[in-house]
Amino acid sequence: MIAPGGTIGILGGGQLGRMMAIAAAQLGYRTHVYAPEENPCGGDVAAEVTRGEWTDNAALGRFADAVDVATFEFENVDAGALAYLAEHVRLSPPARALEVAQDRLAEKRFVADLGGRTAPFAPVDSPDDLARAMADIGAPGILKTVRFGYDGKGQIRIADGDDPAAIWAEMNGAPSIYEGFVDFAAEFSVIVARTAEGATRVYPVPENRHEDGILAHSLLPPPDVVTRQSDEAIALAETVAAKLDYVGVLTLEFFAGPDGPVFNEMAPRVHNSGHWTIEGAATSQFENHIRAICGLPLGATRMTGTRVEMHNLLGNIEGHAALSDPDVHLHLYGKGEPRPGRKMGHVTRVIV
Repeated sequence: MIAPGGTIGILGGGQLGRMMAIAAAQLGYRTHVYAPEENPCGGDVAAEVTRGEWTDNAALGRFADAVDVATFEFENVDAGALAYLAEHVRLSPPARALEVAQDRLAEKRFVADLGGRTAPFAPVDSPDDLARAMADIGAPGILKTVRFGYDGKGQIRIADGDDPAAIWAEMNGAPSIYEGFVDFAAEFSVIVARTAEGATRVYPVPENRHEDGILAHSLLPPPDVVTRQSDEAIALAETVAAKLDYVGVLTLEFFAGPDGPVFNEMAPRVHNSGHWTIEGAATSQFENHIRAICGLPLGATRMTGTRVEMHNLLGNIEGHAALSDPDVHLHLYGKGEPRPGRKMGHVTRVIV
């Protein structure tokens, strides 16, 4: 166990790190953010910030020496940085979880090997590969870069009759994966917290609604079609966490398909679809993440109301008007210039 007063290192300085730092402070811990950018919004609430590139082993070494445990708030952390840090400080979740999640092809194969249901998929490394995948799997479909894509980035939707060579040129030759479309009734996520001893707590499952590939709303309770598929999805999430020897909060996203839950992707971290837990659950995902990586018992995950809604503020900070509703809680992330699709904050509405 890391005693109160210890320091938690957070790789990445975005809003997830910011909310982790707030939860850590409530439990008596200091936080130290490591990020390449100037003035990361997570740094506003951290005790210390190190600005450094992921390839700067000297800066990473100083960071490791200054913290008791390191964690991360987004997937696009350089694998070399993780390997270096793992030699110098305890890393939770383990580097293996991030390695799997960073590679969409490895991620799909990993989950399929555990019995999870996925969309049909094929690796694509050339225009000929794409043509074969389109012929074998069919169109419509979606081509995604294997690495470094999020919030709809690094993806091209493909319709029947599209030219594989033109699409491949648009992807700039990046190693990719082609996925067939899934006929689904809703999207949802499973958020599980796990300790080093293997104890788990699972949050109530929200329905997630997206706009232009970006999460816009998470709603609880979800529709019946999601409720009927939740147990199978939860079982898979717990299996994934155990297989990875996971410590912390893990998120798996699903489609509610005609034959059961279809795995979409996983995030080895706290997740946007769990922001509702700050006011809407007995213990937030951020607090349970801190508890897990510091060796503390996990808190209860039950809802605090009969209905909870989380709405992202995308590209705007016009959130204060929402406070006219006494059931609403506002979170602004302290980011700079608003721009289309940028997550500037969120509001949560809890109905008791």
